[in-house]
Amino acid sequence: MAMLEEFKKFAMRGNVVDLAVGVIIGGAFGRIVDSLVQDVIMPPIGKLFGGLDFANYYIPLNHQAYNLPLAEAKKAGAVLAYGNFLTILLNFILLAFVIFQMVRLINRLRGPAEAAAAKPAPTPEDILLLREIRDSLKNDKRDPKDAL
Repeated sequence: MAMLEEFKKFAMRGNVVDLAVGVIIGGAFGRIVDSLVQDVIMPPIGKLFGGLDFANYYIPLNHQAYNLPLAEAKKAGAVLAYGNFLTILLNFILLAFVIFQMVRLINRLRGPAEAAAAKPAPTPEDILLLREIRDSLKNDKRDPKDAL
């Protein structure tokens, strides 16, 4: 029974719940970016490259015909699907850029007050040591040229 209580305490910690929410939102956001890339961005790029679906660009490795759709070419043998890879790569770049912009915006909204609060305050020992150094320098009446 103690282990069950300990697990419940662990699972209900803020970090675990925040992580779960982040994973769920990230999955949904990933599908939105997938749709953006595949349905909005890639069709004009495909049109620019001859009107074909960019995701269907491939190099046949088993002497398949070049004019087959990617799914049929894969059934006929191995293919190097560089168009699909480029689509997924563009999807990743867009997703990373959007997340970067979101984090940047959140950091700006937090403001400098939280950044200043994140700095640790000097401990009383540090302050005492700095005061001793200051007093020692004040009491030292030597000529600075003698130190050289």
